[in-house]
Amino acid sequence: MRHFGHISPAARAGLFHQEPCAFDSHSPAGVLAAALGATLYSPATRPTLADDICKQVGRGVVSMVLCLEDSIGDADVPFGEENLVRQLTDLAGRDCEPPLLFVRVREPEQIPDLARRLGPAVRLLSGFVLPKFTEKRGTPFLEALATAEAEPATADALAGRPLYAMPVLESPELLHLETRADTLAGIARSVTAHRDRVLALRLGVTDFCSAYGLRRSPDMTAYDVQIVAHVIADVVNVLGRADGSGFTITGPVWEYFRLQERMFKPMLRRSPFLEGRAEALRTALIEHDLDGLLREIELDRANGLLGKTCIHPSHVQPVHALSVVSHEEYSDARDILRPERDGGGVMRSAYTNKMNEVKPHRAWAERTLRRAEVFGVAKADVGFVELLAAGLAVP
Repeated sequence: MRHFGHISPAARAGLFHQEPCAFDSHSPAGVLAAALGATLYSPATRPTLADDICKQVGRGVVSMVLCLEDSIGDADVPFGEENLVRQLTDLAGRDCEPPLLFVRVREPEQIPDLARRLGPAVRLLSGFVLPKFTEKRGTPFLEALATAEAEPATADALAGRPLYAMPVLESPELLHLETRADTLAGIARSVTAHRDRVLALRLGVTDFCSAYGLRRSPDMTAYDVQIVAHVIADVVNVLGRADGSGFTITGPVWEYFRLQERMFKPMLRRSPFLEGRAEALRTALIEHDLDGLLREIELDRANGLLGKTCIHPSHVQPVHALSVVSHEEYSDARDILRPERDGGGVMRSAYTNKMNEVKPHRAWAERTLRRAEVFGVAKADVGFVELLAAGLAVP
């Protein structure tokens, strides 16, 4: 699979200076963590789950979470587990390359139990999402994951690759000021001890807001809610460092979805390069409550986050389009990382609009080229709107 792999090679050639790389579940963890993109959540109780997964692949989704936790009621868990096993067994027999699939569980015991019940279909899973993660609560989940992976039948089905963990940081202990520092230190100890297994850390901002009876409006980003913004900053401070000790941290969920893609898809299909299309699309996005989402995606990246939790398919393409590296960013990153500049120094950017200082900007440049590998580099005259329009124009 690859980002923008659902559009034609000819369309990709017209958009990208460097196309996104291909990857699969056997790719290195660093590639997979950067490539998660818009991770689409779906309740595991959906009766058409296998069909839904194949459909979303055709719309550019590369990672999904099948949820047995907060998205379903307590009484629905047994059915959710049965449906998950049945649907993934069905999917395993289809000619459909699934996205990276993760299961969000409630308790550690579910991990080895589901792995056994899935049998050969466990090969479709890339890992599990671990809720309300703290050192005390999270360690049994990580141990259960290792136990499941060690089962001979599971190991054979996985063909030598690991089952990854994606802890969700959403506990009250992390939110409350008096316990935050100790909780973060404990989380850091736990995930560092299992670094090879932890693919990325996810932020449960809805749970943070819930603890104080808050809910942000579609006009506000997570960063406008100060109590949430402070937690995100502290998580990145401890767990997102660029010195080799950090982890990929993904952006929080956007709760609103009124965008109806079919309203402007026909226009895009008729003439993808119609004059005035860009402004029309911008207006449509803003009018359908995605202006806040676009601002939050930009703020995610500015604050050190990559990828995003999504609960609606209409959010996927905006996340991916804004994750593509611009030609200007790529040019700056390449200049900063030239071998002859290892000693440091300052130079004017190739776009002649900024200063590139080699040593302070090196970590940024390395992260930018990692993002360029998985999301690609846009041509100099291609921007967000063109990338979004191309992704949405696919039937």
